[in-house]
Parts: sequence; structure tokens; C-alpha cells
Amino acid sequence: MNNKYYNDAIIGNKNIKATFSKTGELLRLYYPRVDFKQFVDSYLIGIKVNDSNLIKLHEDVNNRYNQYYMEDTNILVTDIENTYFKIEIKQIDYVMLKKNVLVKKYILKNKNKMDLDVNFVINSHLLTDDNNMFSAKVIQNGLIQYSHDYVFATFCDKKINGHRLNDIEDVISSGILEDKDYIGMSNNSGVSYSLGTIKPSEEKEISIFILLQENSGSKVQDCLKDVEKLDVEKELNQVKRYWKKYLDSHGKIEIKGFSKETTEKMNKIYKRTILLFPLLQNEETGGIAATMEIDENFTKCGRYAYCWPRDAVFLTRAFDELNMTKEAEKFYKVFCKNTQSDNGMWEQRFYTDGSLAPCWGYQIDETASVIYGIYEHYKKTKDKKFITDNLKMCENAMQFLFKYLAFIFNEKEEEDIVKKEILEQSIKEGKQKDEAYKHTSYDIWEMNEGIHLYSLASIYAAFQSMLKIYEISKEKYKENRLRIEQIIKNSKKIDTECTQIKKYISENLYDEEQKVLKRNLQDTKMDISILGTVVPFELFSPTEKKVLNTVQKMNMTLRTYTGGYLRFEGDSYMQGANPWPIATLWMALYYIKCGEKKKAKECINFVTASCSELGFLGEQVDNNNMKPNWVIGLGWSHAMYIIAIKEYLNMEEK
Repeated sequence: MNNKYYNDAIIGNKNIKATFSKTGELLRLYYPRVDFKQFVDSYLIGIKVNDSNLIKLHEDVNNRYNQYYMEDTNILVTDIENTYFKIEIKQIDYVMLKKNVLVKKYILKNKNKMDLDVNFVINSHLLTDDNNMFSAKVIQNGLIQYSHDYVFATFCDKKINGHRLNDIEDVISSGILEDKDYIGMSNNSGVSYSLGTIKPSEEKEISIFILLQENSGSKVQDCLKDVEKLDVEKELNQVKRYWKKYLDSHGKIEIKGFSKETTEKMNKIYKRTILLFPLLQNEETGGIAATMEIDENFTKCGRYAYCWPRDAVFLTRAFDELNMTKEAEKFYKVFCKNTQSDNGMWEQRFYTDGSLAPCWGYQIDETASVIYGIYEHYKKTKDKKFITDNLKMCENAMQFLFKYLAFIFNEKEEEDIVKKEILEQSIKEGKQKDEAYKHTSYDIWEMNEGIHLYSLASIYAAFQSMLKIYEISKEKYKENRLRIEQIIKNSKKIDTECTQIKKYISENLYDEEQKVLKRNLQDTKMDISILGTVVPFELFSPTEKKVLNTVQKMNMTLRTYTGGYLRFEGDSYMQGANPWPIATLWMALYYIKCGEKKKAKECINFVTASCSELGFLGEQVDNNNMKPNWVIGLGWSHAMYIIAIKEYLNMEEK
């Protein structure tokens, strides 16, 4: 597969997700979920004008580009101007609402003084493998590429005037596609369409459809016929109305106290976030992908299109801020219940359908964060049934956290006679005792193994949330004496464990010489995640001396000359010199807690200035040009932004 990195734009419906470059090239196309399956290796579109060779629409030295979304929608527009032939092309990409079809509408205008004869050429190169190969079949108005499982059909509102099923790479540069075969065994094929002569100042249109579905044999042709009958303009207007309504229904914001330019960018990011979030979530399970996939060949990272429970908890908090409470609830009630291990923990990451994704360890804060997130969601909805429905899941997670802390604190587990008998019986039956809690946990950045301050703070917050969850649940069990006694017993243990956590941190994760908090037991590097002890987990107050000292040191070591913050000292990921929106917004949230409005505003201004032209936030920011660097459209960055500006504006009102 070709190396692909930056997704500059994202569109989709509940089943199809597509990403594009800033020149309008289709990079990735997923069906039926946000994280699987990705079909496209490359999807080249070009025009042959008069006797020219093929002019690639998305990669030509004579082309100029301008890209934007139709206002308040997930409809992408890419304006392409070819200065050599003086032809203007408007490319409009959108996904239908009720059919799994990506529509690519093109409006071509001849700005030349001479007639232009135009052929429209498509080269569709799909990802394939030996166990499920893609083949191709040409039809009257397009190309069906099919494997055992799926069909990827490219067709048009015009008849084809040329095709090539095999060895297309040998002829594609000429723009002339000829082939005697109607069916072939290649995953790299193409079709062409004649637009005829376009006279000076004349416009012509062509609409390309990409249909994705399970391979149902002869029924594919029927589906194509159904789509052919559709009114493209009508479909476009329906999609436009849908996204505008979706945006309106998830909250408006009145921004005060910022410059006009910053306010415009803030509104752009705010709206783009609302339109991005449904594209990241699996509608059936509630699983939320961190972002659209990049770097499938693992050249720079371990990939991104997975659901980390911890990251998703930040996103559900933002969901709640945007009145997306049903989406947040589905994450907990469906996804989390389906993915919790028998021992109560959550693994590092999952596919959004709930199946286990590739992992390289586990992070204890993934488990703790879910308990914390459940109570945070309740604070928004006040739905007691939601709490009681998820009580058992939280208790299972709590028991895993108890075991983890017993191992960390070097405590002996209680083992009564009954437990001993069960263990002995399990051994006889060949079952092993689960000891996953005895494995070393990775930190929040997944780069260091050990005992981490952020992880312990997340457990502390989970336990504090558990106490509140128990208080809410008592009413349901008031007639059940044994259940109430168990709740009281567990609550007492939680109090004990919280005291132990604070003691452990004081003795092991506090630098007595420098009077600052330490991120782990191994080093004294400053790390923005230390702020997690204050926000969101409230283990310490923002004005405690050790916290103030730590923040002062962060400002000396993590703040870059542009005003953004690094993740931690000595970060080596992607050269490590880039500030992160997550880190900078974390500092903003800390300053909001402190009531330091000016400093919080500076952090928000930095992140706002770093958004892409389409309103997306990146994982990192390039200090040299203040543009998103590496992942573009990272859900966690957008979530932190929503949380930060909401809290800042609430602060302004007070």
C-alpha cells in the first residue's frame, strides 16, 4: 500500500467514511465502519484535453487549488483551476444519507478561447490480498470491482467510452483506455467517459458514483440501477439539509472576549467538531475511533483508527457539552459493557465494533477512566437508571483496581477458605488464575512502563466517582440488606484505598528537593499529564504549593516559544519538538481552575490559531508555520477544545 499520512478532509454517513487530501484526492474509503474495511490504495482521476496526455486533477504543476466545506455541512468542495488549458473544475464530494454511495460531482467550465474536447478518466486501484482478491468487470456505464466479501462499483450518469482491466499502469499516462476483455483478475483497473466538446464559457457536468456493499451476486446490478435513477441535485440538497439540522440540534455558542479573527476561527472549530464526531463513532456499538487512519505501513506510528477507552471518555465529556448525550450513553452502555474483560479491566484499545485491536500492553487508566466517565455523564443527564444499569460493570472494574493497587502497594490479598477451594479446583480443571493486574502498566502516552502519577490519579478519581455512584444506587437497594452491607463495605475500602494513594504519591512521586510532583518512579521529567491530578481528577487543588511549583517548572521546560506546550521533556515521537493541542488545552483547563483568565485565554488562542483551513485540529502543531502536524482531525484534541472553551466562557459569565 502507498504511504499515506495527512487526511485533510473527512466526509461520510453512518456506514461510509472517506478522507481527502487538500487537493481533493480520495485517500481512504471505509465501509461498513469508520475503522474497517479500507478499500482504496489509490483513486486517480484525470482529464485528457484535446491531444494532451492525462492531466491528473489532484497532482499537476499547472493546477491551482482551493478547498472548503459547504457551509455547516460535511459536503466537501475542491476548486481546481488548470492554468495551461484555462479550465475550471468544481469537485463536490458527499455521501448519500440512505444509500452507501459516495457521489463525486464535477462541473467543468471552459475559460479558454478555443474549444476543448475533454475525456474524463478514472483509475481505481484497490487494496487486495491473496485470500480475498479483488477482480474487475466492466459494465455499460462503469466498473464493478469485487471480492468474495465486497463490491466496489464506480459508475456514472454517462456511458463509458473506454476501459482497461489489466496492466492499466502501462497506458494511464496517455489517457487512452482500450481493452478487449470485459472481465479480468486485476485490482487495478480504469474507465473513461467522454464529455465531448466544451465551447468557450460553456459548462458541463459529470457525476461519478462509488457504491460500496456486501457482495450479493446478481443483486449488485439492481442496486446500481436504483442509484442511477436518483436525482443528484435532490440528494445533494438532502445531505445539505441533514448536516445543517444536525449542527443546529447540537448547540450553538456565543463567544465573547476574543478578537474578531479568533472568534471566527473558534466558531469554525466548534462547528467542525460537531460535524466530525458522528464520523468517528460506530453508530451500532457506540465505539469511538481516535481519528481516521493514517500510516498503515507503520513507518512512523502504531496507527490511530482504534477506540481507546481513556480517549473516548474525554470525547464523551465533549459529547455531553454538545448535547450528544445519547451518543455518550451508547459508548458506556453498549461498547464498554461488550469490551470489559471477565476480570473487570479494559484492554488498551479496540476496534469500534468491540473486537480487540492490536495492543502492546495495558494501561490501568483505561479501566479507571470508564468509572470516572460514567459518573461524569450522569452529572449531565441526572439519569439514575443509567447509573444502576452500569453499576455491576463499575463494580467489576473497581475490583480489578483493588487488585492492581494491592500489587502496587505490596499488600497481601485476602484469601479465605472458599477462595482457596475455588482456586484449587480451577487448577485441577486446567484453568489459570488471572493475574493481569500484576503486569506493569504503560503511562498515558504509551511510552513508559511503570507506576505513574496520572494513572494513580485516575484510580483516585474512579474511586471518588464510585462513592457517588453508590450513593445514587442505595435507593434502589434500600430493601436489600445484604446489598446495602456490601455497598457500605466497598465504600469503606474505597476510602482506605484513596488514603493509601495519597500516601503513596507523597512518599514516592514527590521530589523533596525541587518540591515538585514526579510523573513516575523512574525519572523527574516534567510531563503535562501531571496536571491530571488537578483537572480532571481533583486529587489536588490547583493552588497547593506542590502543584504551583510543578506548573512553574512546566512553564520553564514544556512551554515553547510560540506559546504551546510539549507533552513531556525529552519526547522523541515525531521529533518531539512540537507542541500539542491536548497539552496546551490541559494547561488552559488548569488556569481556568485557578481563575487565571488571561493565561487560559493565551492557551486557547494558541490552539485556535493552529487549526487547519477547514477547522480541524491536529495532534501536534508545527512551530514554524502554526499548522497542524501529523494527525489532522484528532478526536481527543477536538474534545479538549470543546471542554476548554465551554469552561472558559462559563468563567467569563461569572
